[in-house]
Amino acid sequence: MSSAVTNPSPWLTLILLTLLCVLLQYAGLDEWLIYQRQAIGDGQLWRLLSGNLLHTNLWHLLMNMAGLWVVVFIHRMHYAHWQLALLLLLLLLLEGAGLYWGFPQLMAYVGLSGVLHGLFAYGALCDIRIGWRSGYLLLAGVTLKVIWEQLQGGNAQMTQLIDARVATEAHLVGLLSGVLLFAAYTLLSSRPNRNAR
Repeated sequence: MSSAVTNPSPWLTLILLTLLCVLLQYAGLDEWLIYQRQAIGDGQLWRLLSGNLLHTNLWHLLMNMAGLWVVVFIHRMHYAHWQLALLLLLLLLLEGAGLYWGFPQLMAYVGLSGVLHGLFAYGALCDIRIGWRSGYLLLAGVTLKVIWEQLQGGNAQMTQLIDARVATEAHLVGLLSGVLLFAAYTLLSSRPNRNAR
């Protein structure tokens, strides 16, 4: 899922994810898709993934979609279509699972911002892997942002704009998920190919 892929084509994945989020914003399915801890505990496991795709209002949706496109544009050289699709799916799943097991006090959640933090961290680590020193700055920046949020809470203006508390827990889970997935990818890709002769 990295190594400066030649001729990357992540745009189809972005278009499909954007369309899905817009569709879900107006589909009236929040009752069945929102991340709700009680419902997940009752067996509605799809909410671990689908809650990330919903948004509190139009501003929330627009900010997350803009963030998604900017983050992928910055690191587009690392992804082909299927690689980005797989990475996003894994981040979506880890985000939901991480919130469920790591933050039992969080009863409900919507938004893609946690996944965006993971995607940003993963891309920064890909930059570092191919020797781009700017990756260290990007990784340090997102890490310091998340630490600051854990200590100080979310931005008050953002809370007002999205009409909900900023779930800083999601940003932490996303960051850790991105680092974990990069470590797993690095480990798997460094193993010798037993089929090679």
